[in-house]
Amino acid sequence: MQLFYNASIDEHTELFSFDKEESRHITKVLRKKEGDFVHITNGKGWLFKSEIVIADLKKCTAKIISQKLQPASKYKLHLIVAPTKMNDRYEWFLEKATEIGVHEITPVICDRSERKEIKIARMERVLQSAMKQSLTYYLPKLNPAISFKELIKNDDLNGKLFIAHCEETERFQLKDQLKPNEDATILIGPEGDFSKEEIDLAKQKRFLPILLGETRLRTETAAIVACHSVAFINL
Repeated sequence: MQLFYNASIDEHTELFSFDKEESRHITKVLRKKEGDFVHITNGKGWLFKSEIVIADLKKCTAKIISQKLQPASKYKLHLIVAPTKMNDRYEWFLEKATEIGVHEITPVICDRSERKEIKIARMERVLQSAMKQSLTYYLPKLNPAISFKELIKNDDLNGKLFIAHCEETERFQLKDQLKPNEDATILIGPEGDFSKEEIDLAKQKRFLPILLGETRLRTETAAIVACHSVAFINL
């Protein structure tokens, strides 16, 4: 099934038009014509089946013929991950986490972060593409980048709070701390790890220090391991 994304569609929509880029893809690449069907999600759990009524190269128009709300997961996973030095590694994390099952992502700028500029619009496109490719119907929420010190002041972080770091202090295996259907927020640091001050601040805010295995992982790998651990416990 070929899945398209349109944030403006809802359960009350009857007729809509694709933008120029998607219209061209539908009519020229996929060779769809009037009477053919396409599937769309709005990233909020809805799956819409639509019929093409105008197969125009610049403004392909379709009408909704059926709709279904897909059930949401019983848990929420919020990954707070420092940007990697190389953009492609962070985009790889975004793609794979969407496929596995993440609900919210926040880029966090830490004391040892080498990259501090974030291209949110590009990241949004990666998330949308991964959602469509993996045939999921909930688009993860992507928050603006925030500094660690501002983040740690937030009292609204949900569920169990974890911080993965490499300091040789007491840490707990993440897999032993997770339970099904529980929300979780997991902090993953930059290539140089969190500073001692950041770790101490997190612990003061009830973040439990965790291990993600017996080896030292790259930022993006650690984030994927954490994501899969939560998804696996909720199978």
